[in-house]
Amino acid sequence: MISEINFPDGRTIKNLGQGSWYLGDKPQQRNAEIEAIQAGIELGLTNIDTAEMYGNGRSETLIGEAIQPFARKDLFLISKVLPYNAGKDRIFQACTDSLNRLKTDYLDLYLLHWQGSVPLQETVSAMEALKAQGLIKGWGVSNFDMDQMMDLLAVENGDQCQTNQVLYHLLSRGVEFELMGFLQDHHIPMMAYCPLIGQEASQKKRYINHSQVKSLCKKLNITPTQLLLMFVTQKENVLAIPKAGSAEHVLANFKAWEMNLSAENLAILDVAFPAPNKKTSLHVE
Repeated sequence: MISEINFPDGRTIKNLGQGSWYLGDKPQQRNAEIEAIQAGIELGLTNIDTAEMYGNGRSETLIGEAIQPFARKDLFLISKVLPYNAGKDRIFQACTDSLNRLKTDYLDLYLLHWQGSVPLQETVSAMEALKAQGLIKGWGVSNFDMDQMMDLLAVENGDQCQTNQVLYHLLSRGVEFELMGFLQDHHIPMMAYCPLIGQEASQKKRYINHSQVKSLCKKLNITPTQLLLMFVTQKENVLAIPKAGSAEHVLANFKAWEMNLSAENLAILDVAFPAPNKKTSLHVE
């Protein structure tokens, strides 16, 4: 369902973007992946997520090439810094390297990929310095659980966090128990990576072969993948960033984005794949 995400700093974007985990890893797929990103932008999927970790910069380099035909002001670029680069002595070079690979002068969002040994206050102060220098427009975090979010908001300028990017899909709903509501209460959008299910083949098989999934997909004339995306994009305050390696896949994602699941169909999914009724560890894959 097409809707808007409102960041704490007042910026607004659409609730579907493009992920890039593993993009750029296989040279033989490079052209198709560039075409996919460009096709997505042309469809309005202008929020593009990457990270210095992805392929040791190969993902950023690929995206940097793909976005050249487009006006920078029309894009919303997100990248992530590794924890060991998130201190005051390394983050400025890490950010500059990401900007160079992306062939841009600034990032719309810069995220701490996960919490490491660098104190949060040091990272937050460095992020604010990057903002002051115009290298980033805003910053956020990734893979932060409830306790980590509370620690973050307790440090000076921690309330400037614009998002928390976490794994979230129909078969991984642990964030719904506590974290999602906490983020909503603090007006911090949640960014969902791997909304089309992560890397576990057994999990994907269980989902695709589920009787209710087959029934819903037949009734709605959609694919199981489209059903997954529809589930996530109907969540309030959630930005989905699925990866697509082909223009065909991007178009399928876009079509799913335009559709809605009825309350009845959502209830069917809730029964088939219920959210946990107690706190669980944050999933990362």
